[in-house]
Amino acid sequence: MPPRGRPPHPSRARSRTAAPAIPSAPSAPEPTESRKLFRVAGLAAVSALFTHEPERVERLFFDERLKPAVGAFCKAMAAARKPYRMVEAEELAKVAGTVLHGGVVALMAPRTLPLFDTEAARRATEPLLILDGVGNPHNLGAILRTAAFFGLPRVLISDHPGQALPSEAAYRVAEGGFEWVALERAPTLPAVLKRLRASHRVFGTALDQTRPTVDAGALTGWRGKQGAKPPAVVLGNEEDGIPPATLAACEAVLTIPGSGRVQSLNVAATAAILIHALAAG
Repeated sequence: MPPRGRPPHPSRARSRTAAPAIPSAPSAPEPTESRKLFRVAGLAAVSALFTHEPERVERLFFDERLKPAVGAFCKAMAAARKPYRMVEAEELAKVAGTVLHGGVVALMAPRTLPLFDTEAARRATEPLLILDGVGNPHNLGAILRTAAFFGLPRVLISDHPGQALPSEAAYRVAEGGFEWVALERAPTLPAVLKRLRASHRVFGTALDQTRPTVDAGALTGWRGKQGAKPPAVVLGNEEDGIPPATLAACEAVLTIPGSGRVQSLNVAATAAILIHALAAG
């Protein structure tokens, strides 16, 4: 079933500096530097970033109402001799590029996505969710948030030209999910899936009347069974579904039965159902 970026720097005149001050650090990012940094907004996402990779944070901005919640972050920034500032709400919106900033914004260097290692996946025997052309960054963020919530350790993305990549919008929706889930690249996905079938049972979500289908129940019951393979599930583009070559590389087609009143679910809603099943095992 086909589941149907440079921030202006805050005004120095109107902002206030959080104590303790850092004399040697610049008070605000310069535009040429800011273009290289990635904005992560919201307390949940920034908290996860400081929990996992505080060294990646280069700048921190927050408004007065978040001051009590970000004290530990400010101490970490001061220890690293990196700038942090309390600013007015209007200035924070300029830094974030949106009013939907949740009161705190961290600027960090963008990550590079590692390549998926099929051999390592064989040894790990963990379930996998694979995205092949999921194009909306909000859907990507929602999927990562759900994966983190249910404890799914890894999500793969293909080299489909329409596939959304990590972005500020995706991070905002993920609410810290990017810090808890390993996101990896799986180029030439049909070939990857054929190799993966040695260690996983690979399902593609589609409405394909020419092939036998299974439902989400096929994703559970494998844990603890001798010789049972963990499942790997592929989700496709919101409009076009899974590319034919990808679907042909899947062992089985998976659908989620519904009432028939609407044809399909949003891809993020579909992913939530499937991630729950994958995590339950």
